Amino acid sequence: MSGLLDEATARAEIVRVGASLFARGYVHATAGNVSVRLADGYLITPTDACLGTLDPARLARLDAQGQQTGGDRASKTIVLHRRIYEASAATAQPARCIIHTHSTHLVACSLRDEEAAELLPPITPYFVMKVGRVPHIAYRRPGAPEAAEAVADAIARYQQEGRPIRAVMLARLGPNVWHDSPAAAMATLEELEETARLWLLTQPRPLNAEQIDELRRQFGASW
Repeated sequence: MSGLLDEATARAEIVRVGASLFARGYVHATAGNVSVRLADGYLITPTDACLGTLDPARLARLDAQGQQTGGDRASKTIVLHRRIYEASAATAQPARCIIHTHSTHLVACSLRDEEAAELLPPITPYFVMKVGRVPHIAYRRPGAPEAAEAVADAIARYQQEGRPIRAVMLARLGPNVWHDSPAAAMATLEELEETARLWLLTQPRPLNAEQIDELRRQFGASW
């Protein structure tokens, strides 16, 4: 499978990204997790691990069937992560790395309007270009298999509409974002959280249809 990291690089990148997210306040305590798809399985941060102090040797290692083969006990969100990897595999934006956080401004947006079908309107060009639409997934308990299926359904639905997605928002919990590398997934999360902060601060008028169409033509935005 092309585009996948080798295991040593993936371990180092998970640790680097985790430390960066923690240092800048995107995650706190033991919240959040990071996974990477490998050629023959997955790596994911352990359950109740602090992303700021990860040990590369203790990351959970799972085989292609999702059975753990090494490291500390895998985060309970591995079920959700595997469904994202599977559901996005045939889309224009397949996942190679997934990051989940409880980022403050994103969760605040969810709490303000839990019934919203999508989390944020298109208020900046870089949100439209770098993130795209973010379906708002109805609340289920952390780790619930129903949440994983709802996310997979959203990925399939948006792909059928010609609008592949890179992120979903789990109501009251936080975002899951994915990309082709840990660095790219982290950049997507950063843009998403910054957009949420701007929305809460200003409530601006969204970009109009003509402006969004220009972003599609010039930069291939999938909004």
